[in-house]
Amino acid sequence: MNATAAEQAVPESSVGRMLRIFDVEPAEPGTFSGSSDGGGRQVVDGSQLLAQSLVACAKSLPGKVIRSAHAVFTRVVDPAESVWFSVEVTHQGRTTAGAVVAVRQAGRCCATVSVLADVPVEDVVRHHVPRPEVAGPASALPARMPMSGRDVRIVGVADVNHPDEVGPPELHAWVRYNQIPERDDLAKALLAHFTGHLSVSTTLRAHPGVGTAQAHRSLSTAVLTIGVRFHEPVEWDGWLLYSHESIQVGAGMSCVHGLIHTESGSLLASFTQEAMIRGLRVDDARVPAAARL
Repeated sequence: MNATAAEQAVPESSVGRMLRIFDVEPAEPGTFSGSSDGGGRQVVDGSQLLAQSLVACAKSLPGKVIRSAHAVFTRVVDPAESVWFSVEVTHQGRTTAGAVVAVRQAGRCCATVSVLADVPVEDVVRHHVPRPEVAGPASALPARMPMSGRDVRIVGVADVNHPDEVGPPELHAWVRYNQIPERDDLAKALLAHFTGHLSVSTTLRAHPGVGTAQAHRSLSTAVLTIGVRFHEPVEWDGWLLYSHESIQVGAGMSCVHGLIHTESGSLLASFTQEAMIRGLRVDDARVPAAARL
């Protein structure tokens, strides 16, 4: 198969297709099966595996809603192969529940996701950090992050990948989807999916001459952990603001904190990411670029 035919064989990335991928299917008791969208690469985004794990846990814990999850990604997942999600419910009480998901492919564990679920109750007290005072989506710049049905605009940055886009280690991204799921688990999966997309760009922005355009070429980069917390109720319409702040980078690892607000200012979720940022090793250079970290 020539390169053109191979590219045509890859289904177009779209919000609708991604939501179907998130909605993992029961395979046997405690285990769910799923597929992937590599977006033209031979490596599945960890945030997709996180989103699928959230749905698998929600289906395993009826009557509860997912409140937080912490994912650790240890092996590459190939988008051409099936993925399996084994859910171990560690506790299920009247109010709270816990579970651990083992994400497997070809018999090997590729990621683990620890999940907390509960039954929300009426407020005793309530407050949240306000939405950052940044330019709105109408003034933000379109980002080259192709996915049909998703509009991404970055505040004040024309190309988040370019080494010459230098500024403070923060990025604010406005995101709008043409489909907002009614199911709570799929809505949370959709929120979680974008949390892994801009952490490395946020970190590298503070360092002249280095950018994510070099990722998988002269830089070895990968998101290794994502922690996400959902602040009930998770409901929105229109634009979301994903705010990223890189709080540390060194010794080959970075750490980013993030917030997800609605345009009106409600805080839907918060997240953290740890990513590997290292020089490409000689052995890595022998791996095809589409399969590199």
